[in-house]
Amino acid sequence: MGEEKKGFFGRLKAGLTKTRDNIVHSMDSVFGGFSSIDDDFYEELEEILIMGDIGVNATGEILERLKKQVKENHIKEPAACREHLIESIREQMEVGETAYDFEKERSVVMLIGVNGVGKTTTVGKLAAQLKGQGKKVLIAAADTFRAAAGEQLSEWAARAGADMIGGTEGADPASVIFDAVSAAKARNVDVLLCDTAGRLHNKKNLMEELKKINRIIDREFPDAHRENLIVLDGTTGQNALQQAKEFSGVADVTGIILTKLDGTAKGGIAVAIQSELQIPVKYIGVGETIEDLQKFDAKQFVDALFDVKVGEEEEQQMPLL
Repeated sequence: MGEEKKGFFGRLKAGLTKTRDNIVHSMDSVFGGFSSIDDDFYEELEEILIMGDIGVNATGEILERLKKQVKENHIKEPAACREHLIESIREQMEVGETAYDFEKERSVVMLIGVNGVGKTTTVGKLAAQLKGQGKKVLIAAADTFRAAAGEQLSEWAARAGADMIGGTEGADPASVIFDAVSAAKARNVDVLLCDTAGRLHNKKNLMEELKKINRIIDREFPDAHRENLIVLDGTTGQNALQQAKEFSGVADVTGIILTKLDGTAKGGIAVAIQSELQIPVKYIGVGETIEDLQKFDAKQFVDALFDVKVGEEEEQQMPLL
């Protein structure tokens, strides 16, 4: 694990402390408090997972998998279930091989979501990371409703060393996207990152505008690899899940970026969203700096959540000099 990754793991682990207190400690008391694996044992676990924002759907799937493993491995002790449960949650959250294919192709990545979730900041962080990989990045500032959104984004663009199109308050977002797509093609850009207005899901006209933007990209840049990433605030729990559902109705959402996971007790929502919508969490954020947004790693997340001691196993296997 590189220094940056290791530092992020430490921050993620610290950030998930409240979620850990919310879920894991109660769970461990069940593992320690029951003498046999019976219906009551499973019911207790189910209640803790659901109360911990993991959601009904994901909880059902996780427990089904656990029951199967208990049967197959002839497990009799509740305490022996802990490892299997952790593994079950990890499997539930695997992102899949193709999640970051957009980095290898010419792509248009659009970020959507309501106001206040950290969308503009996330665009800036993604731009910086892609630039760091040697990609040619262009940013489209199509959030023309919010005063200072363009200003904020241009600061991020300058920091990332990426060009930016738009950013004028009151401009037509669809025309900003049109200009940005033309520029991306003319300049042979690898990734066009589009910031959009913080659409409140009950604002029909804003949802319509999102469809319009999608149509423009489809028409003008048909061969581009498309990603529509929804940015959600981890602290809002079930509300974030509701937002994701609303947006899925108007855009083909390909991934989730979960921000503000530091300091929330609702980190379990990461598991729920993935399970309910069959959309993978692709990035998670635990703070303000560029390094605080990272690609989602199911093993890393679950290890951080359950405070699994990373590295000890490897150390024990190291030959003594």
